[in-house]
Amino acid sequence: MTIIEARLIRNTLAILALGVLWINPNTGRAQAAEDESLAARKAEAKKFFSKRVTPFIKKYCRECHQNRRPTEAGLSFDPALQTPGHAAFSEKWKKSAARVKAHDMPPDGLDQPTDEERQMFAEWLEKVKYLSPKDPGPFVIRRLTKTEYGNTLHDLFGVDPNIVASLPDEVSGEGYLNSLSPLQLEQYLTISQQVLDQALAPEGKPPTKIQKQLFGEPPASVTDVQAAARKMARALARKAYRRPPSKAELEVLLNVFDLGQQNDLSYLASSRLMLKAILVSPQFLFITPAKEIKAEKGIVPLDDYQLASRLSYLLWATMPDEELMALADQGKLHEPAVLKAQVTRMLMDSRSRALFDGFGAQWLKLGNLHDRTFDLEKFPQMTADMRTAMYDEARLFFDSIVRENRSLADFIDSDYTFLNGNLATLYGLEKTVTGPEMRKVKLTNGNRGGILGMPGVLAATSFPNRTSPVNRGVWVLEQVLGDEVPAAPPNVPALEKQDQKQVANLTLRERTELHRADPVCANCHRLLDPIGFGLENFDAIGRWRDQDDNGEAIDASGELPGGKHFSNPRELKTIIAAHNAEFSRNLVERLLAYALCRRLEGYDEIVVDQLMQKIAQDGYRMQTLITAVVTSYPFTHRRIE
Repeated sequence: MTIIEARLIRNTLAILALGVLWINPNTGRAQAAEDESLAARKAEAKKFFSKRVTPFIKKYCRECHQNRRPTEAGLSFDPALQTPGHAAFSEKWKKSAARVKAHDMPPDGLDQPTDEERQMFAEWLEKVKYLSPKDPGPFVIRRLTKTEYGNTLHDLFGVDPNIVASLPDEVSGEGYLNSLSPLQLEQYLTISQQVLDQALAPEGKPPTKIQKQLFGEPPASVTDVQAAARKMARALARKAYRRPPSKAELEVLLNVFDLGQQNDLSYLASSRLMLKAILVSPQFLFITPAKEIKAEKGIVPLDDYQLASRLSYLLWATMPDEELMALADQGKLHEPAVLKAQVTRMLMDSRSRALFDGFGAQWLKLGNLHDRTFDLEKFPQMTADMRTAMYDEARLFFDSIVRENRSLADFIDSDYTFLNGNLATLYGLEKTVTGPEMRKVKLTNGNRGGILGMPGVLAATSFPNRTSPVNRGVWVLEQVLGDEVPAAPPNVPALEKQDQKQVANLTLRERTELHRADPVCANCHRLLDPIGFGLENFDAIGRWRDQDDNGEAIDASGELPGGKHFSNPRELKTIIAAHNAEFSRNLVERLLAYALCRRLEGYDEIVVDQLMQKIAQDGYRMQTLITAVVTSYPFTHRRIE
């Protein structure tokens, strides 16, 4: 590292330190007036809490969960009893309701609520949101993910996005990381050096096409250097920052250019140094507002440039294109009709595959499919090519629902999928589907079709050597229906810990039923197991089977709460498909949280109610869902200090 580069890192860290103070949102609540309907529901929620929820907590929960004594699992209800509608308690209410619903709390040996009391406590989740004031929630100015960073470098300089491979992998979605350490800055500096080496010609060589676009023609005389540098800095910063630079930001870049000149660097070398400073600046690495807003009110609409970036990184995982930037320049992007038209345009673009890679794969829990361990003696089919085909099937299926604006119900039950010859062997279609190319395939087997019968999903919810009805049951409840499943109690032995002689001739279902005979395990398993065993005809990599590993016939029958019976995956899918409202709400909540880069809380639940009304009116169509999220209040507004 050169002395100049070391100074560049120190300067960037100093700028970042100032920026972090600005990046962290003001936690004060917005005091916007509530409309008459919300005010009435707020009054009802307050009454419900004081008359019914508070006595419930004091009778069944507070003895163990209070500030005056060490609390179970770090949970105290004392603060929530004082301000139940505070956003900080949103997750607490959900987890508590899930444990009470599962009869996991209160523990055995203590007074137990009646079924009516448990139901009442669950109903509280539908009322607590009305205690929240209208607020877009914490405003996240976040760092680009590894994927977004690579894509942005590709769009700016034409380099391979994998140039960022040396950076550690990150999990996108809720809770983006905003930290930036000196070590990370050195990594960014190294990558920026590689980018410039590939994009720019060495000193004395003819300039590259990208170089001409970035730097323009060098000044004709020494007197024109500053003017040329200022013009170049403004153009470079506008592209890299995804917005016009402020006067102060422009001066910082010109100071870097002057630093090069003072160290006897040529005009080209000084320009290169300035571009390197841009590539390691917080303004490039973070998605930042166009300007600081001074206003008395605490909530304002996003400026059009930040809206362009927020939209582009959501749908494309890269910087806004020229059309988005032109609309931002004109101040038109925030107009609802314009914004909706841009969503439609962008979803039809091939770059919208990023929505699956970022959101869809995370939702379906396929992100680590390539790295999952499988017993290759038992499943030699799980090659890298097979895993890629499994992932691509889910991606192409997701893309088809987005681009064809299909109903969300098609995620649960559909009559088509995407296969190649390799993946077709798991479907028993190897005679009709051959070759390496993925293509759309009509399905006639009602047990297939939709995400529940996809080999990738089935493999991702299995163990290396066998299926896991529990994992599959949890996956359906959480990822599909949006239920909160309590974590397993500590010290619960796994099935592998059972007496192997005692269970040698038992089916997996019988072994699991023996396991759930323990009252500690029974409450959760009575809901998880029927769903998981309803998918037991699919083995650990998603092949159909009629017998288990012991040669015993598969029993895929079950009963769900409410008396719903099924005997195979097709009938289980039919029951789940009947819960389209719950599934759709779960997908709305997950996409909104992903778009906002944070957990949902407080007023967000009211926003979700509003979004559900919009998409229900259009038959729960996918593009309608995405557009509703993008035009929603928390996506288009932010708190200010």
